[in-house]
Amino acid sequence: MIISLVGMPGGGKSTVGKQLGRQLGVRFVDSDHEIELRIGEPIRSFFEREGEAPFREIEAQVLADILDSEGELVLGTGGGSVLREENRALLHGSSTVLYLRSTPEDLFRRLRHDTQRPLLQVRDPLAKLRELYAQRDPLYRRCAHYVLETGRPSVHGLVNMALMQLELAGLIDSARVAATVGAQRAD
Repeated sequence: MIISLVGMPGGGKSTVGKQLGRQLGVRFVDSDHEIELRIGEPIRSFFEREGEAPFREIEAQVLADILDSEGELVLGTGGGSVLREENRALLHGSSTVLYLRSTPEDLFRRLRHDTQRPLLQVRDPLAKLRELYAQRDPLYRRCAHYVLETGRPSVHGLVNMALMQLELAGLIDSARVAATVGAQRAD
């Protein structure tokens, strides 16, 4: 079982993914972190120096490597990973994809002080988020098996929504979910 989370920057993929992995007792992999390990520097530095096209090439290779790995995992993807058709097809065909859908306005509230996201280092970040959303929302929907509206639920609420959706779809044994929803693992 591989569960992939897609969505806009700041949509909660890493935060929800870590908690979802913990609840399911599987590892969480953040594709952006794996990219940074591969390139040996922060994505922002690479992006500024090399540009978007070389970054997207590396991103596609890293996604393919992660999805080809063995074992169960939860994958948090980069916000732009769905821009390539090959990535959308790979994610959809190799995992169960959950789209964490957030409005541009919700994202702006969460990200207005964030200086680490290269695509948002512009004069009007809300306008940029609206532009990205208009471009990417249809791609996330095309890639996703399920859409979860993030709105204002807590991380705990979103994790429970994801677990319930996966259980209803028959992808998780109900005994596994019943034992983990709302519980914390004793590590």
